[in-house]
Amino acid sequence: MLKFLLKGITAFGLIIFFIYGSAGASDPFTEMGVIRPRVRVEAPAFNLRDINGVRRGLTDFKGKVILLNFWATWCPHCREDMPSLQKLWEKFKSKGVVVIAVAVNRRANDVDELARKLGLTFPILLDVDGSTRRAYEVAALPMTYIIGKDQRISGRIFGGKDWTDKDADALMKDLLRQ
Repeated sequence: MLKFLLKGITAFGLIIFFIYGSAGASDPFTEMGVIRPRVRVEAPAFNLRDINGVRRGLTDFKGKVILLNFWATWCPHCREDMPSLQKLWEKFKSKGVVVIAVAVNRRANDVDELARKLGLTFPILLDVDGSTRRAYEVAALPMTYIIGKDQRISGRIFGGKDWTDKDADALMKDLLRQ
């Protein structure tokens, strides 16, 4: 009787597997730990200076998938994130993805020095007064918002990630298809 029951459970498991797919076919948002909003709302506008003194706003990147990463030079996890964000930027920038790092540091020199040291080429904006950080309700660093081509928030990620792995790759491809 037990043998019959085990065979039935195994057969049921295989049917479920073929109907719903394997674990490899999972949602890229879930795999990357993206917290999705219940309702996609417009991303808060911002107008910040970059490390070269040029003003940049959210609308400058309209029609692109945006990874808006909040970070600080004094944050160890943030510093670890930057090289893999750079690699993601290099891989996907020609396809319509932009990485924007919003530094919450008060001293632009610290940000510029670290950006040069790490060879960062994506836009780095300075949120000296904290207004953008507050608008995005950033409570911990690093924190990354995913903003769709329509300038609506698709999700956010708390903490550092490996932006070079297959899950990040799948997420970017999924976002670009939307």
